[in-house]
Amino acid sequence: MTAPRYDVIGIGNAIVDVLARTEDDFLVRQRMPKGSMALIDEARAEAIYAAMGPAIEISGGSAANTVVGVASFGGHAGFFGKVKDDALGRVFAHDIRAAGVAFTSLPASSGPSTARSYILVTPDGERTMNTYLGAAQHLSSGDISEDAIAAASITYLEGYLWDPKNAKDAFLKAARIAHASKRSVALTLSDAFCVDRWRGEFLGLLRDGTVDLVFANERELHSLYQTADFATGVASLRKDVPLAVVTRSEKGAVIVSRDGTEVVPAFPVERVVDATGAGDLFAAGFLYGFARKLPHAISARLGALAAAEVISHIGARPERKLSDLARENGLPV
Repeated sequence: MTAPRYDVIGIGNAIVDVLARTEDDFLVRQRMPKGSMALIDEARAEAIYAAMGPAIEISGGSAANTVVGVASFGGHAGFFGKVKDDALGRVFAHDIRAAGVAFTSLPASSGPSTARSYILVTPDGERTMNTYLGAAQHLSSGDISEDAIAAASITYLEGYLWDPKNAKDAFLKAARIAHASKRSVALTLSDAFCVDRWRGEFLGLLRDGTVDLVFANERELHSLYQTADFATGVASLRKDVPLAVVTRSEKGAVIVSRDGTEVVPAFPVERVVDATGAGDLFAAGFLYGFARKLPHAISARLGALAAAEVISHIGARPERKLSDLARENGLPV
């Protein structure tokens, strides 16, 4: 088997994050439940943008955030996602490439505009999200490069993109290529509402061997196995997939394998400024360590470090180079 050219290639929604600080009364006026994530149409997207204050625009999306984190650790990362050939599509492409991620997906010349997510952060650090998925939902198997997937140690699939049939086909194509090339496939469950919709299919991906590694938080775990008991969910997860990591916010993370479980503590944070991207960056650290064949506990420490960095400021991308931060904390990169 040839050495991988990439540590991680992500497949997910290509979204431009539009981040702004706001007050609670703005959310009330806009009829946005605080802390919620709503899917909106293009007209609502334009109305929110017109009403909100000054904002920062940056390439985003869950899997895209993760591969940017991998690159920040010094890893080789790539991303497949669909944008339109419009102003925001060009922002996304420039931004993710500037972060050191290979992005070769061809933009759409017609159809819906580039996806965007309005992320409104209140003074307490809570995020309220309104997302227009647009062109991102039009990723298809034709957008996936067989050579690139075969050259990646890990192909990382974003659960948020499991809705459209064409995207499912793209995921399954990538998983087949990865396994034929003796590579690994990872999946993030993304959100409990994704699990509620696709529980049976997600469990099928775990149980039929399509996925080798799964990331979940507590709510997603409880939803996946329809249990309020954490230990029961973990025991079920151990039977269904060779390796999983369950994040538990300030309680740290639990590594679940056929050999047992291992708890890894969270890194301390002085103040949570913005929780956006915490799970994405945890996955970045773990995947980087996994690709470099580090012990699972060390990989999880890298993940915890990256998550702590990203929640200490506005935005879902690290402000410091994660490889430098890891060395300062005595972690290998």
